Amino acid sequence: MLARPKDFMECALSLAGLALGYTSPNPAVGAVLVRDGMVVGFGHTQPPGSVHAEVMALRQAGSRAKGATMYVTLEPCCHQGRTPPCTQAIIDAGIAEVHVALVDPNPLVSGKGLKILEEAGIKTFVGQCQEGAREINEGYIKFITTGMPFVIAKFAMSLDGKIATQNGDSKWISGEESRQFVHYLRHIFDAIMVGANTVVVDDPQLSVRGCSGKGGKTKLQPLRVIVDGRGRIPVSARVFEKPGKTLVAVAKPFNAKKADDFRKAGAEIVELPAKKDVIDLGELLRVLGRREVTSVLVEGGSGLFGSLFDRGLVDKVLAFISPIIIGGDGAK
Repeated sequence: MLARPKDFMECALSLAGLALGYTSPNPAVGAVLVRDGMVVGFGHTQPPGSVHAEVMALRQAGSRAKGATMYVTLEPCCHQGRTPPCTQAIIDAGIAEVHVALVDPNPLVSGKGLKILEEAGIKTFVGQCQEGAREINEGYIKFITTGMPFVIAKFAMSLDGKIATQNGDSKWISGEESRQFVHYLRHIFDAIMVGANTVVVDDPQLSVRGCSGKGGKTKLQPLRVIVDGRGRIPVSARVFEKPGKTLVAVAKPFNAKKADDFRKAGAEIVELPAKKDVIDLGELLRVLGRREVTSVLVEGGSGLFGSLFDRGLVDKVLAFISPIIIGGDGAK
């Protein structure tokens, strides 16, 4: 059976998935070049400052790119950033058609790339596998359109709807398979966020383990964001350990001695507006956005989840349901 345009675009989506966790704040993009029904080149976005998916595919195809059709998951860029515009590379290579899954919402592109290609005589088609392309780059889309990161609330819960035992322990509600998946999520997210109580009770590392990157290398550890209005977490907590950076969000004004202790432990302190030591989480997300953090994985606890949901700051929920019953009036 001959491959269809949808097959080639799905291949490009798979390539884009390989780039997740390496491209932020840029989008993760995949590209496939097809000539006479055969794939002659393919690529995915490299780390910021390196080549984009389209250029990677063009380089692989070489002279075979002339007259070929390109399938790419996001509209090719048309502006000079860290790298030259992909539209010019496509034109120079003599590409005949470009199929785009999703128009780039970046105001610097947003249809302009397609227009440049069309003016150069290249046929363009938009919309194949659009939802898949949107899901892969949900963090980029939220960030580029609002300046704030995409927020996922991730938690494990028992059959009776509890996310922690009576003593606050939540570590062992989920199973080994779900814990491995969580490490993959940490691998592709820019930041992990937890509340102070999670650090005090569980003492998590909040690091990526067991997720190898391309070439056997692992990407930078995600930024660890601890929401701790009163500065309750101990400086001996594992969230201060290397590798990885830690940001502690505290209520303004904050105790200078505690701030100095956190800095000596290796953390950065960010003082934020607060009411009764409850931090303005919207402002925290805006601060992260200004630092080009495009995605945040929130791992607890219940107080932080509640505050985020109350303020409408959660974009997606990932709930792992464990076949156990915790029970007890004090369970959360």
